[in-house]
Amino acid sequence: MKNGLFVISGVLGVSLLCNAALAAPLRLTEIQTKTRQTSKYTCATGKIRQVTYWNAANGQSFALVPVKGQQLLFVNTIAASGVRYQAGSYIWWTKGPRADLYDATAGENTPPILADCVTIVG
Repeated sequence: MKNGLFVISGVLGVSLLCNAALAAPLRLTEIQTKTRQTSKYTCATGKIRQVTYWNAANGQSFALVPVKGQQLLFVNTIAASGVRYQAGSYIWWTKGPRADLYDATAGENTPPILADCVTIVG
């Protein structure tokens, strides 16, 4: 009986340590950011999105975009025009003051999840 309690205590202890490690903040000291900018967008649906952009010294750029109640970190990818960011299957595509959010798994000709998002000035 004591051995069973010892094993259960050990499993719970390891589980708590793993959860603590997962909750630690993400730090990328190898990537030096030059600029940070936060923009608010109003979309055709009336939804407002706040997006934070970082430009790194090495030429990369990142965007923190809210999608379905979660903040996702997007990384820039190749685009014919504007700046295209991707996080998993989601694409945040900006062109000047406008942006659209797509789900790449929905198909090539599927309309955006969020369309006609425009930067709010002021």
